[in-house]
Amino acid sequence: MAADSMEIDDSLYSRQRYVLGDSAMHQMAKSSVFLSGMGGLGIEIAKNIVLAGVKAVTLHDTKQCETWDLGSNFFIRTEDVLSQRRRVEAVCPRVAELNPYVHVDMSSSALDNNTDLSFLRKYQCVILTEARLNLQKRVNEFCHSQQPPIRFIGCDAYGICVRVFCDFGEEFEVSDPTGEEPKEIFVQTITQDNPGVVTCMDNQPHGLQTGQSVVFREVNGMVELNSTVRQVSVLSPHSFAIGDTSQLQPYAHGGFFVLVKTPKTYRFETIGRQLCDPQVLTPDYSKPEAPLQIHAAMLALDDFQEKHSRLPNIGCLQDAEVLLQLTEEVNATLRNKASVNTELVRCLSRTARGTLPPLAAAVGGLASQEVLKALTGKFAPLQQWFYLDAIEIVRPLQSVSAEEFSPRGDRYDGLRACIGESMCLKLHKLRVFMVGCGAIGCEMLKNFALLGVGLAKSSGEVCITDPDLIEKSNLNRQFLFRPHHIQKPKSTTAAEATRDINPDLQVDAHLNKVCPATESIYNDSFYSRLNLVVTALDNVEARRYVDSRCVSNQKPLLDSGTMGTKGHTEIIVPNLTESYNSHRDPPEEEIPFCTLKSFPSVIEHTIQWARDKFENAFVHKPSMYNSFWQTHSSAEVVLQRMQVGESLEGSFQVIKLLSRRPSQWEQCIAIARLKFEKYFKRKALQLLHSFPLDTRLKDGSLFWQSPKRPPAPFDFDLKDPLHFTFIVSTARLFAGIYNIPYSDEDLSEEAVTRILSDVKIPEYRPAEKCIVTDETAKKPDQIKMPLSSEEEREAITQLEQAIATDSVTAERLQMNPLQFEKDDDSNGHIDFIASASALRARMYSIEPADRLKTKRIAGKIIPAIATATAAVAGLVALELIKVVGVYEFESFKNCFFNLAIPVVVLTEPAPVKRTLIRDNIYFSIWDCWTIFGHEDFTLSDFMNAVREKYGIEPTMVVHGVKMLYVPVMPGHSKRLKLTMQKLIKPSAGRRYVDLTVSFAPEADGDDDLPGPPVRYYFSRNGETP
Repeated sequence: MAADSMEIDDSLYSRQRYVLGDSAMHQMAKSSVFLSGMGGLGIEIAKNIVLAGVKAVTLHDTKQCETWDLGSNFFIRTEDVLSQRRRVEAVCPRVAELNPYVHVDMSSSALDNNTDLSFLRKYQCVILTEARLNLQKRVNEFCHSQQPPIRFIGCDAYGICVRVFCDFGEEFEVSDPTGEEPKEIFVQTITQDNPGVVTCMDNQPHGLQTGQSVVFREVNGMVELNSTVRQVSVLSPHSFAIGDTSQLQPYAHGGFFVLVKTPKTYRFETIGRQLCDPQVLTPDYSKPEAPLQIHAAMLALDDFQEKHSRLPNIGCLQDAEVLLQLTEEVNATLRNKASVNTELVRCLSRTARGTLPPLAAAVGGLASQEVLKALTGKFAPLQQWFYLDAIEIVRPLQSVSAEEFSPRGDRYDGLRACIGESMCLKLHKLRVFMVGCGAIGCEMLKNFALLGVGLAKSSGEVCITDPDLIEKSNLNRQFLFRPHHIQKPKSTTAAEATRDINPDLQVDAHLNKVCPATESIYNDSFYSRLNLVVTALDNVEARRYVDSRCVSNQKPLLDSGTMGTKGHTEIIVPNLTESYNSHRDPPEEEIPFCTLKSFPSVIEHTIQWARDKFENAFVHKPSMYNSFWQTHSSAEVVLQRMQVGESLEGSFQVIKLLSRRPSQWEQCIAIARLKFEKYFKRKALQLLHSFPLDTRLKDGSLFWQSPKRPPAPFDFDLKDPLHFTFIVSTARLFAGIYNIPYSDEDLSEEAVTRILSDVKIPEYRPAEKCIVTDETAKKPDQIKMPLSSEEEREAITQLEQAIATDSVTAERLQMNPLQFEKDDDSNGHIDFIASASALRARMYSIEPADRLKTKRIAGKIIPAIATATAAVAGLVALELIKVVGVYEFESFKNCFFNLAIPVVVLTEPAPVKRTLIRDNIYFSIWDCWTIFGHEDFTLSDFMNAVREKYGIEPTMVVHGVKMLYVPVMPGHSKRLKLTMQKLIKPSAGRRYVDLTVSFAPEADGDDDLPGPPVRYYFSRNGETP
């Protein structure tokens, strides 16, 4: 997004626009940032803010590239180390490549306690990493004293501890603290009282807090409330008081309210003032004192560096004791403090020289979001310190000998200082399967490369799969991809880019979906070779499937996801935790059919209606047409079969399409004009004929009252740009499905006006038809509906005419179904949906949505930003180390965060539930009992084998949906003598089946008791029979 043109490049930034909004995007495009320190943390922040699209970034660093940097900075290469380049020179061009709209320059001048800081005045935000506390204090004081203040952020990562500090000045105004879109909520009643009480319709929760304000619209009766802003006082989840309404007219019906966003001012202090009494965010409530404990330990670490001009030596017990003493001294000076955590201080001392790349990624994501807040005033800023530790990773390693952690002169020295050589080797040998190679996938691969996960020389491997190709909109957060990769496969491109970061990685890239159809590739023997599975997916269905395969094959699964600034991670470990499928989110509420068809009340309804119209006319009907003519080879045969009274599914719709098929552009314009008439005039006239405005229900209340809105028909006007867009986009889509050519000239206003002047609009007479008002009614399936004899005769006549006029040619029996593509603005798809939705909204007096919002809702676009993606991938990679080390349950952490507010919550995963069958026989989701059979093995043998091996006899055996044995079913007792082979009829090459068994209850009348799946192998050795 070039600052001078201020046009937002939607093809690049569309997913991020939905997170930040245009005003914040424009603000960023005018802002310059100074970022010092090109270590692991600095490069993470550089990547995220350049992807986000600021105007300019100056990267500052004074150090030379060392072998050590290869393990923490993904933009430094071996040749940079060999040629002794400066770090900033090595990374600057690679960072600049991430976004052509951002100007990236570099500086390697000294920045110390003697530097004249006036050069910082040209920046709106200054970020220091790898800077000593004294320097941070000095730069912060300078930034704070400027008018307006320069926003300051300090970030540090030492081994297992990280911190972020923010100071955005005395008064920092935030336009939108949460970024949540306010919902329209309908009113049930408003009392005429002091205070007046508002109750929400259908007991919908209002989600308000006392002190917030709402604006009312479309209230009938108490009309004085409309367009007024009232402060609320919450009474219950679905009611609130709004001050005195006793002097207003009585409430009649209708109306809705919307939360009014009010700006909020935040006050910040400098580091100097915050040191003794820090304001901290608490990420892990299982250790609420940790932030203050890390605060003291990291301040002591700075004192250690001031005194000794170095960091504590790796594994040096003497240094650890010195640091402990310093921490006690620092802690004594703090006003807001916790007891000193000796274990934490010792672990910090031992690892301070080291780096945990995933920790840098996680905190780099959070810090980058703070940079964007500093520049835009969008979202609530961090006040003022964020601390995080990864002590769970090093706690089990305290007894390991000191040599394990010593440097060996390779790229893993920083990591080795934290987790030791044995653990590094385990990571090298790891065999990982990652499903998905989008935003989270790219970030995960970077973490794998820095951690040395899956090295060829150690027989490790990272197998990745993703069927998608790279689109331009991916480049905004999938940082391994560049413009020249567009339309190349994500997986193979990401694999290459990952090998650039670490050439020793063994990456095997596939282009498959992971689903039941690819089970022959991702079969049990494939899973048996893996150590763990990582999902980088964007949908629940795929996660559920991968989870079921991991449970079946007893493999750990690391899952994560983001939506805008929110992210979650879930760690699933066999026999320790629940699985992803153990919890189910409630299904998304569907919009009732009658609401979509006749009674929309909010903009989402009109957008979904337009999306359905697109799907029906341009996808579903052409596909049905094609499959009909593939099934029925000739029109003559179809005619003969219909003449003798055969009913062919879909024939009526297909023959109607054939007989009305246009062959010229002019006809497409005419169809579009008739559609306009039908959708935006006749529909309204028909509804008002069936339900006049004064219609009342049985209880005497008005039919047309909130949330039902009466439609108002309108006449076609070519001078109205919305009317024109609808006609042109609709005609283009019809031309597309019928393969009718048109030129740019044909789309001009003159050409369209000329064609329309010849279009005859038949006079409209309302029909006496039944309009569905039942909200539980489902949409009828047109194809399956029986035809009336009149419709059958009409279809036969139409087909006879088509054959007689030679209009049945091979071309005319073929249509071209469209595929909805939201990201191509030239194809007219969003033009159609946006104009159709906006016209329908106008007809029903619904507040319209702009094109951007329409595209998000119609395209089901998930808002996304690189900061959240980097953070979840970092958190997942930290857990990966614990899984590899086979750590105890207590060490694992799931995370939920929302970088906007900001909130980070780390919790223990849900422990696995054990179900008692009876008599001390338990099972969990991870259990699978096994029985090995043979060719002559009968169902009776199977039942006995289960009893002998597991001490309990099955009463019922089910395979998938087929009941193999249920004692009460007639004839089932005879099945006991049949062989399992005969009963199950396995497909060729099938080694086993998973059977569901249940057991007799202890007391009569109780339900049967469930058990774990029983895996029945068809042969004694489990080989293919």
